Amino acid sequence: MLALSRKKNEALVINNNVEITVLEIKGEQVKLGISAPREVPVYRKEVYVQIQDANQESVDVAGIEALQNLLG
Repeated sequence: MLALSRKKNEALVINNNVEITVLEIKGEQVKLGISAPREVPVYRKEVYVQIQDANQESVDVAGIEALQNLLG
């Protein structure tokens, strides 16, 4: 993991097309602004994990149903 220090209104650039800017710092919270192309999905990690879990569950259920259909 790369760890960087940034102050308010400072930014970093990822892959030439994603910019993350520190908008505000209040105590333990940091507000970030993210500029990215529309085709680049941006999620909070807890939401991303929920999506991945739901997708995996769907694959597992669909895989079991497909196997049951094959076996008759």
